Amino acid sequence: MPSTTPARSSQYAPSSSPTEDIDFKSAQYDEEQVRLMEEVCIVIDEDDKPIRPGTKKECISLLQLAKNLTKGHLMANIKKGLLHRAFSLFLFNPSTKKLLMQQRATEKITFPDQWTNTCCSHPLHTTSELGYDLPSSIEGVKRAAQRKLDHELGIKAVQVPLEKMKFLTRIHYLSPSGTGLWGEHESTVPRVNRVVIDNVVDYIIVIIADVDLDVNPNEVRDTRYVSPDELKEMFNHPGMPSFFSLSLIA
Repeated sequence: MPSTTPARSSQYAPSSSPTEDIDFKSAQYDEEQVRLMEEVCIVIDEDDKPIRPGTKKECISLLQLAKNLTKGHLMANIKKGLLHRAFSLFLFNPSTKKLLMQQRATEKITFPDQWTNTCCSHPLHTTSELGYDLPSSIEGVKRAAQRKLDHELGIKAVQVPLEKMKFLTRIHYLSPSGTGLWGEHESTVPRVNRVVIDNVVDYIIVIIADVDLDVNPNEVRDTRYVSPDELKEMFNHPGMPSFFSLSLIA
């Protein structure tokens, strides 16, 4: 098992959380999902160099939005969020060539009920997942993906070995969720009076593997394998909530 010992960061002290005024309990969020908001992510600079650790809750930027807020004001606020490292993994079945998708659980604080690619999450600020150059960062992200595939979908590490994971690229993006308080990725028009923005450098990982699923219902509501045409049809379906990462391959 890879180590999950927190990496040392004595040079930097955590700042106060931009979301510290949110009372999760009074908002009736799921207890396990609230606990996961305390996981320690990797805060980075614009060159993807680690600066310090920061909790998931701290990394997500809270915006109080007026109804007449302009796009310029919104983007100015977004830039205040903590840039941190993330990954999006796409798993394809070797026989059918179809992509495994998941629908995020209703209990999720960010993007509940939305369809996304196989697994999206954040590497942690630990000795096994923290990298300081591109090769070690890719290795850390792959370990994080392996950990989250097990946590969310029950896919064991032996079925998704690190050497079979292929790194494609990394992208910088941000956006709010369409109907809730929390979000990440890209948007131009605010739709709610309070939105949270996640500002990330996202590592895109692909793997071809035959896997067995044992879905964690607190993380995943549904799964399906889709062909490229089926994925495009999902995007065209009115009211189908979908995650930004899917647009990379649609």
